[in-house]
Amino acid sequence: MDSSERNEEYAAEKKSFEEGKETVCRPAEEESCKEKSGSEEENGASRTSSQTDRTPRKRNLETEDSPAKYLKLEGNHGVKVATHYNDMKEYGLEKRSQSRIFFLRNFNNWMKSVLIVEFLERVREKKKGDITVLDLGCGKGGDLLKWRKGKISKLVCTDLADVSIQQCQQRYKEMKNRSRYNEHIFSAEFITADSTKELLTEKYSDPGIYFDICSCQFVYHYSFETYEQADMMLRNACERLCPGGYFIGTTPNGFEIVKRLEASDTDSFGNEVYTVKFQKKGEYALFGCKYDFNLEEVVNVPEFLVYFPLLVEMAKKYQMKLVYKKTFREYFEEKIKNEEHKLLLKRMQALEQYPSDQNSKLVSENEDDYKHVKECLKNVQAKPPLGTLSKSEWEATSIYLVFAFEKEL
Repeated sequence: MDSSERNEEYAAEKKSFEEGKETVCRPAEEESCKEKSGSEEENGASRTSSQTDRTPRKRNLETEDSPAKYLKLEGNHGVKVATHYNDMKEYGLEKRSQSRIFFLRNFNNWMKSVLIVEFLERVREKKKGDITVLDLGCGKGGDLLKWRKGKISKLVCTDLADVSIQQCQQRYKEMKNRSRYNEHIFSAEFITADSTKELLTEKYSDPGIYFDICSCQFVYHYSFETYEQADMMLRNACERLCPGGYFIGTTPNGFEIVKRLEASDTDSFGNEVYTVKFQKKGEYALFGCKYDFNLEEVVNVPEFLVYFPLLVEMAKKYQMKLVYKKTFREYFEEKIKNEEHKLLLKRMQALEQYPSDQNSKLVSENEDDYKHVKECLKNVQAKPPLGTLSKSEWEATSIYLVFAFEKEL
């Protein structure tokens, strides 16, 4: 594709975002379910929220295309985010299993696991030997076990929340202490830094380090407060990738968020599990487009809308090309066809059993939250129990997408 064709494609995608719609990322509106094969959790009966057809409002473009005029918000948003995550309590497994979003969190964790496995395999197809990974926005170390199972050699963990980094480092120490005597555990480095404002190359213990993978899970959207912050985050993610290395992650789907907002009668949308609230709708700046996101018990902090075609263009500055972006629904339906992924889904308890057994109860007391499963049982030759998420949880998880970029050779 030459530059003129690419510019035309980019302009068309930009126009679709301004109108609050995009055909590629439009969520499916039909119900679907997959018959279980020996277990209630190996497949999912899934459904995304249906949307009311409305004529969306166009956004204000007067100042959006000049980097010097990008909206900058009052206050230090990074400090607010760090404070939020520093103040979050660490719950044990028993407490987490009682959460309303227990299965939703496990489902999102499964998505990350499958994504990480996929790109570790891609790296190993290209090279032999050690694999080095940058976990950008590592949080409390929720992915440490994934990297252990992936048999990497070196991991650099970085996050702006110092308490999270401390907990991540402690998890790593405990993991090493519990490992078998002959098991090789990757070496690790831990850095507290705001990757939207600080250059990580100045902080690595090895100034010459290069990475095969940079993983950025549910974090990158915080950088879209300003162009400068989004660019710095992208630089930190991609500057030290080896040629052929990958930048992978998960982030809210800007197209889906705008679509749901425009379909709402108010400046917010959501359900009992999650809510998204804008100051107003109809104006969606490329940077600094803030919304308040609340996910029960987990997240309650302002975030920023990510216009993904712009991210693709920005990534070219660092010799990165898009491998793919897929909605969570698309990625789930693709990966669930793999038997190993089905078994992992069961082991991670990423789907809820419906109907529940005598010793447990459904996470939602609202019968309408399982209407899609009941219809599935009526209309297809599926035998109970089925694995599913409640309707509210499907709606919450379907606002996300997975993405992958590759460093050009």
